[in-house]
Amino acid sequence: MSKFPTPPGQNAFLTPTRFEADVYDCEVEGQIPSGLKGSFVRLGGDWLYPPKDPTDSPFSQEGFISTFRFNNGSADFKSRWVKNPRFLADKAAKRQLFGNYRNPFTDDPSVKGIDRTVSNTTPLAFAGKLFALKEDALPYEIDPKTLNTLGPWDFHGKYKSQTFTAHPKLDPVSGEMICYGYEATGLVSDDLFLYTIDKQGNVTREVRMKVPYVSMVHDIAITQKHVILPIHGFVTSMERLKEGKVHWGWDDKAPTYFGIIPRDGDAKDLRWFKGPTRAIVHTFNARTEGNKVILEAPIFDASPFPFFPPIDGSKWDPVKGRAFIRRITFDLNSKSDSYKEEILSQQPIVDLVRIDNRYLGTKQRYGYFGYGDPARPLDEARTGLTRGRVTNCYGRYDFSNGKLDTFFAGDTLSLQECCFIPRSKDAPEGDGYLIGTAGNYAEMRTELVIADALRLDEGAIAKIKLPFRAPQQVHGIWVGEDELSFA
Repeated sequence: MSKFPTPPGQNAFLTPTRFEADVYDCEVEGQIPSGLKGSFVRLGGDWLYPPKDPTDSPFSQEGFISTFRFNNGSADFKSRWVKNPRFLADKAAKRQLFGNYRNPFTDDPSVKGIDRTVSNTTPLAFAGKLFALKEDALPYEIDPKTLNTLGPWDFHGKYKSQTFTAHPKLDPVSGEMICYGYEATGLVSDDLFLYTIDKQGNVTREVRMKVPYVSMVHDIAITQKHVILPIHGFVTSMERLKEGKVHWGWDDKAPTYFGIIPRDGDAKDLRWFKGPTRAIVHTFNARTEGNKVILEAPIFDASPFPFFPPIDGSKWDPVKGRAFIRRITFDLNSKSDSYKEEILSQQPIVDLVRIDNRYLGTKQRYGYFGYGDPARPLDEARTGLTRGRVTNCYGRYDFSNGKLDTFFAGDTLSLQECCFIPRSKDAPEGDGYLIGTAGNYAEMRTELVIADALRLDEGAIAKIKLPFRAPQQVHGIWVGEDELSFA
């Protein structure tokens, strides 16, 4: 077996772990709040075998799902590979058969026609089922009790797109799911299919549309009346793929488009707004106020990913690849296709952002995210980290006044995406907990941290400590015990 790539500046913490685990009654420092009843579900990637090309994107790692299940102040941990056709083919061959990120032209001929998705991006609990999502394929259903992979799911045969987003939106008012697939009719196609799916998992609406150019539509936003579709500077082409490159490159000359369509509209009702080159990978939230649609999101001036390089051969720019909280306002009464953009905060943040999901599609006050504070202490000797490569804080940003409240993880931890959990179903916005995993680089293990969202500056109220380092997540969700049983 060839060697696995080691991410630069990250010592050995992010090298593959390559094992599944069950840990019962995990070690807890502090006290888990008694009101936390449910499971924190994480999905990310781990290399089963080294990539064929050592410069391939880390987004090509095989899917790996894990849960922290809470019950009566204790927590159990379980982790499993997502055993989809790609994983099973590699496991049988005892080597990596699939090539560069989302490029079938670089695969071993023996796997032609096999679903090559890695199912490694976002967990989803919906309609009584648990799914692992990756935007280049259908969802894969996961057994919530065993985490065994059950197979692809097409919503009773009514979902016709070949792909399914990593970021569907669950409307807290109607209970419906708004979802979509881009490159919906095949590799590098300019088709986007938008769907509404009811609480029972039945497709109730499909709208087929074309995008201005083929782009990474990783996330969207919804309001109670509209859907907002960002098209931005990550581009691809059949020629690019046949040259053996990763699926995406960055084009700093590509304009940004936002498509806005009424939730009850058809393709003829879709309207495109156009602006300067940006990268919009994730969104906070959006709302409709009268004749205006307002979107809030962490937005970059250029590519945030060095492994999706500029198509003109220039070097990746880490300064432009920083996200700032911005507000985009669209005037639906205007005859212009432009929009208003405001930078709300000068604090660069990690764009894995969250809100209280009870406010999705309506006006929310708070947004939550990770960021690196260089003024905080960092034990560089014990962690092997440098200040530019650590996410040591969670922030709560108040959209009403610009105030930032901060949770500091400590001088040996680097945080992954957080999740907000309301203290109760009827708790006011902001009253609840922030939960997320952190890498303890000094002790080479993973810790789940829980903080009171109203008192972030007081630090963690509980830490659940694993006796090893778990694979990094991309996204995580909280699933209450009334939503889905993991027991």
